[in-house]
Amino acid sequence: MSSSIIKDPLVCNGAALRKATRRISQLYDAVLAPCGLSVSQRSVLLHVSRGDRPTMTELAHAMVLDRSALARNIQPLERDGYLIQTRDEADGRSRRVELTATGRAKLTESNRLWRRAQERFEAVYGAERAAALRTALAEIYSDEFAEAFNSTTPQHP
Repeated sequence: MSSSIIKDPLVCNGAALRKATRRISQLYDAVLAPCGLSVSQRSVLLHVSRGDRPTMTELAHAMVLDRSALARNIQPLERDGYLIQTRDEADGRSRRVELTATGRAKLTESNRLWRRAQERFEAVYGAERAAALRTALAEIYSDEFAEAFNSTTPQHP
């Protein structure tokens, strides 16, 4: 492998994806600022809403987060009254997460701003390219990709 490739900061897929994610988060956060949510906070509220009172484990899996990172993300949303955790009726060791009325209202409020961010992204990047990007990223964050990645042995020259 050429040393110029090794010095290229974009040769690392992980680093390139993290840089892109940080940039998009900055851009979306700026658009969402008037409603007081970051894009990651909105994502938590959205996943809770879609999950119909998911357990912490289900929510962490859906968001591709470990439970400790999820717990840190949930704390300010609980503090602000957007969601609550309750004990699972069937398994007292599990906690379920649900939106409060305030949380549902905040998610609804954020939708208009989020759509504006989506429209800006697609205006700059292109609607077809954006759809293809979402499809490619969904493949990468899938469980199947993780399983294939973990079972693959790199071939060294």
